[in-house]
Amino acid sequence: MTLKTRAAVLREMGLPAPYAQSKPLSIETIDLAPPGPGELLVKMTAAGLCHSDLSVIDGTRPRVMPMALGHEAAATVIECGADVTAFKPGDDVVFSFVPACGHCQPCATGRAALCEPGAKANVAGTLLAGSRRLQFPDGGDAINHHLGVSGFAEYAVVSAASAVKVRPGLAPEIAAVFGCAVLTGVGAVVNTARVPPGASVAVFGLGGVGLAALLGARAAGAATIVAIDLQPAKLELAKSLGATHIIHAGTSADVVAEIREATRGGAEYCFESVGNERVLQQAYAATARGGMTVTMGLPHPSKQFSISAVSLTVEERTVKGSYMGSCVPSRDLPRFVAMHDAGLLPVERLLTHRLKLDDINEGFDVLSRGEAVRQVVLF
Repeated sequence: MTLKTRAAVLREMGLPAPYAQSKPLSIETIDLAPPGPGELLVKMTAAGLCHSDLSVIDGTRPRVMPMALGHEAAATVIECGADVTAFKPGDDVVFSFVPACGHCQPCATGRAALCEPGAKANVAGTLLAGSRRLQFPDGGDAINHHLGVSGFAEYAVVSAASAVKVRPGLAPEIAAVFGCAVLTGVGAVVNTARVPPGASVAVFGLGGVGLAALLGARAAGAATIVAIDLQPAKLELAKSLGATHIIHAGTSADVVAEIREATRGGAEYCFESVGNERVLQQAYAATARGGMTVTMGLPHPSKQFSISAVSLTVEERTVKGSYMGSCVPSRDLPRFVAMHDAGLLPVERLLTHRLKLDDINEGFDVLSRGEAVRQVVLF
């Protein structure tokens, strides 16, 4: 039986800000088909606004249209499709934005973030099995799924491979942030870079992902943590979360020189979360000899990153991409929640705004101006 759900639908990329006026996301009542084999019907409880969503809205990250947006979310399972054995109605879940098939070469070698069928489905705007469960009312056209989740909606159908069970009682607005910001930021520190105790770290960009990386670095025992951003409020928040040094990128005479001074020659690990190739260039320049530069950002596909080729050899440098924090969500989400419960990851400090679904365009204006860390829609 087809269900009706309200959802934020993007029909056209590239509409100009302010989004409160252009309204790229329309809140519409659409049709939701029941779950197929290996799928779940869920009721959303919270969904975070992320720069990856904004990148689709402004066209930086092109996706197939029309699309029901949202990928960082928490929900409760309502119904299980055939062949689902790991979940039951009433389970609280958080979503990963790459469904992991568990059988392809990357999945088999512990690299679920690079799941090949998952990536193919995400590009096509389908669920993992290739299906679409969303459409406009009365037999209208199909609507594409966003990264297998489409979390800006009251209800959704997702692949069971996109969901991870979390403990009962975890507040929805906190649970949702684990699905992208925490997986990506903390994962980049503990999985991609494997930052050891006593290391020096620099984090470029203090949105949800960057601040989650800062929390991860602190939990890993980094001795020096340099935080870089353009927003004074975010810099002060970073300081309260454990940054030992803060740098205002807009007023600093030389960001790289300041990092090198703070870290006595360069940070052993530099993390770039802005999604800007010029910032990535700075991060590389601020990395110590023998150090690692990790990028978590998503610049436009046409942008290029240029470095001195010989520095890779004579300085034994490493440049690494980190997608979804190199995480295996079924392994990492529960352990990151456990770290939060132990006081090591105060994720609630990243929450700056709580919204209603109808206010989502205004929320993306706030995000585009850099005035928010994590805004969460509550259902």
